[in-house]
Amino acid sequence: MSKVRSMSVSATTRAPRPGEVEGEHYFFVDDAEFDRMIAAGELLEWATVHNASRYGTPRRPVEKAIAAGNSVLLEIDIQGARSVRRAMPEATLVFLLPPTWEELVRRLVGRGTESPAEQQRRLETAKVELAAVDEFDHQVVNHDVGEAAQKVVDLMRPRKGRR
Repeated sequence: MSKVRSMSVSATTRAPRPGEVEGEHYFFVDDAEFDRMIAAGELLEWATVHNASRYGTPRRPVEKAIAAGNSVLLEIDIQGARSVRRAMPEATLVFLLPPTWEELVRRLVGRGTESPAEQQRRLETAKVELAAVDEFDHQVVNHDVGEAAQKVVDLMRPRKGRR
Protein backbone atom coordinates (compact mmCIF):
# COMPACT_ATOMS: atom_id res chain seq x y z
CA MET A 1 0.00 0.00 0.00
CA SER A 2 1.50 3.34 -0.98
CA LYS A 3 1.39 6.31 1.32
CA VAL A 4 -0.45 9.45 0.37
CA ARG A 5 1.84 12.31 -0.57
CA SER A 6 0.53 15.82 -0.22
CA MET A 7 1.79 19.33 -0.77
CA SER A 8 1.51 21.75 2.12
CA VAL A 9 -0.22 25.07 1.54
CA SER A 10 1.77 28.02 2.88
CA ALA A 11 0.48 31.20 4.43
CA THR A 12 1.83 34.44 2.96
CA THR A 13 1.53 38.18 3.49
CA ARG A 14 1.98 38.96 -0.20
CA ALA A 15 -0.93 39.75 -2.48
CA PRO A 16 -2.28 37.00 -4.75
CA ARG A 17 -0.93 36.82 -8.29
CA PRO A 18 -3.41 36.44 -11.14
CA GLY A 19 -4.97 32.97 -11.07
CA GLU A 20 -3.91 32.09 -7.52
CA VAL A 21 -6.68 30.62 -5.37
CA GLU A 22 -7.02 31.12 -1.60
CA GLY A 23 -6.42 27.86 0.26
CA GLU A 24 -5.17 26.09 -2.85
CA HIS A 25 -2.02 28.01 -3.76
CA TYR A 26 -1.60 29.95 -0.49
CA PHE A 27 -3.49 31.24 2.51
CA PHE A 28 -3.29 35.00 1.94
CA VAL A 29 -3.18 36.79 5.30
CA ASP A 30 -2.36 40.30 6.47
CA ASP A 31 0.58 41.16 8.73
CA ALA A 32 -1.54 41.15 11.89
CA GLU A 33 -2.85 37.62 11.21
CA PHE A 34 0.65 36.38 10.36
CA ASP A 35 1.95 37.86 13.64
CA ARG A 36 -0.89 36.10 15.50
CA MET A 37 -0.01 32.77 13.84
CA ILE A 38 3.64 33.15 14.88
CA ALA A 39 2.73 34.07 18.47
CA ALA A 40 0.32 31.13 18.73
CA GLY A 41 2.96 28.66 17.49
CA GLU A 42 0.79 27.77 14.50
CA LEU A 43 3.67 27.83 11.98
CA LEU A 44 6.19 25.00 11.59
CA GLU A 45 8.51 27.46 9.89
CA TRP A 46 8.32 30.97 8.57
CA ALA A 47 10.60 33.48 6.92
CA THR A 48 10.75 36.86 5.29
CA VAL A 49 11.48 36.16 1.63
CA HIS A 50 13.28 38.52 -0.76
CA ASN A 51 13.27 41.17 1.99
CA ALA A 52 9.58 41.66 1.31
CA SER A 53 6.73 39.28 2.13
CA ARG A 54 6.54 36.63 4.82
CA TYR A 55 5.75 32.99 4.12
CA GLY A 56 5.09 30.19 6.59
CA THR A 57 3.96 26.58 6.79
CA PRO A 58 0.93 25.98 9.01
CA ARG A 59 1.98 23.32 11.53
CA ARG A 60 -1.31 21.49 12.16
CA PRO A 61 -1.97 20.08 8.64
CA VAL A 62 1.62 18.80 8.39
CA GLU A 63 1.55 17.12 11.80
CA LYS A 64 -1.87 15.62 11.08
CA ALA A 65 -0.71 14.14 7.76
CA ILE A 66 2.48 12.70 9.28
CA ALA A 67 0.52 11.21 12.20
CA ALA A 68 -1.69 9.46 9.61
CA GLY A 69 1.45 7.94 8.06
CA ASN A 70 1.51 10.22 5.02
CA SER A 71 4.39 12.09 3.43
CA VAL A 72 4.15 15.87 3.08
CA LEU A 73 6.09 18.02 0.64
CA LEU A 74 6.98 21.55 1.77
CA GLU A 75 8.07 24.08 -0.84
CA ILE A 76 10.20 26.37 1.31
CA ASP A 77 13.31 28.52 1.21
CA ILE A 78 16.64 28.05 3.00
CA GLN A 79 15.49 29.74 6.21
CA GLY A 80 12.42 27.51 6.29
CA ALA A 81 14.44 24.36 5.63
CA ARG A 82 16.74 25.20 8.53
CA SER A 83 13.73 25.73 10.81
CA VAL A 84 12.20 22.42 9.73
CA ARG A 85 15.53 20.64 10.33
CA ARG A 86 15.51 22.00 13.90
CA ALA A 87 11.85 21.12 14.51
CA MET A 88 11.87 17.75 12.70
CA PRO A 89 15.41 16.34 12.45
CA GLU A 90 14.03 13.25 10.69
CA ALA A 91 12.81 15.35 7.72
CA THR A 92 14.45 14.75 4.35
CA LEU A 93 15.64 18.00 2.79
CA VAL A 94 15.84 18.22 -1.01
CA PHE A 95 17.43 21.21 -2.78
CA LEU A 96 15.95 21.94 -6.20
CA LEU A 97 18.65 23.45 -8.42
CA PRO A 98 18.45 25.22 -11.78
CA PRO A 99 20.52 23.62 -14.55
CA THR A 100 22.68 26.77 -14.75
CA TRP A 101 22.69 30.30 -13.39
CA GLU A 102 21.85 31.59 -16.88
CA GLU A 103 18.78 29.35 -17.02
CA LEU A 104 17.64 30.59 -13.61
CA VAL A 105 17.85 34.19 -14.85
CA ARG A 106 16.04 33.30 -18.09
CA ARG A 107 13.19 31.59 -16.22
CA LEU A 108 12.77 34.41 -13.72
CA VAL A 109 12.75 37.16 -16.35
CA GLY A 110 10.60 35.08 -18.70
CA ARG A 111 7.82 34.73 -16.11
CA GLY A 112 7.18 38.45 -16.31
CA THR A 113 5.53 38.45 -12.88
CA GLU A 114 8.07 40.63 -11.05
CA SER A 115 9.41 44.13 -11.60
CA PRO A 116 13.10 44.50 -12.56
CA ALA A 117 13.87 45.52 -8.95
CA GLU A 118 12.09 42.42 -7.62
CA GLN A 119 13.91 40.23 -10.16
CA GLN A 120 17.24 41.60 -8.94
CA ARG A 121 16.27 40.99 -5.31
CA ARG A 122 15.30 37.39 -6.12
CA LEU A 123 18.59 36.79 -7.94
CA GLU A 124 20.57 38.10 -4.96
CA THR A 125 18.59 35.74 -2.71
CA ALA A 126 19.28 32.85 -5.11
CA LYS A 127 23.06 33.42 -4.84
CA VAL A 128 22.87 33.07 -1.06
CA GLU A 129 20.61 30.02 -1.28
CA LEU A 130 22.79 28.22 -3.83
CA ALA A 131 25.72 28.57 -1.43
CA ALA A 132 23.79 26.46 1.13
CA VAL A 133 23.20 23.43 -1.10
CA ASP A 134 25.43 21.17 1.03
CA GLU A 135 23.05 21.52 3.99
CA PHE A 136 20.53 19.32 2.17
CA ASP A 137 20.20 15.53 2.06
CA HIS A 138 19.59 15.42 -1.71
CA GLN A 139 19.95 17.68 -4.74
CA VAL A 140 17.68 17.57 -7.79
CA VAL A 141 18.56 19.56 -10.91
CA ASN A 142 15.45 20.94 -12.61
CA HIS A 143 16.27 20.46 -16.30
CA ASP A 144 12.67 19.38 -16.96
CA VAL A 145 9.83 20.06 -14.49
CA GLY A 146 8.22 16.64 -14.93
CA GLU A 147 11.47 14.75 -14.45
CA ALA A 148 12.48 16.86 -11.44
CA ALA A 149 9.05 16.36 -9.86
CA GLN A 150 9.32 12.59 -10.36
CA LYS A 151 12.75 12.54 -8.68
CA VAL A 152 11.32 14.41 -5.68
CA VAL A 153 8.35 12.00 -5.49
CA ASP A 154 10.80 9.08 -5.64
CA LEU A 155 12.72 10.57 -2.71
CA MET A 156 9.47 10.75 -0.73
CA ARG A 157 8.94 6.99 -0.96
CA PRO A 158 9.34 5.28 2.39
CA ARG A 159 12.72 3.70 2.96
CA LYS A 160 13.58 0.87 5.33
CA GLY A 161 13.94 2.13 8.86
CA ARG A 162 11.90 5.28 8.19
CA ARG A 163 8.26 6.04 8.70
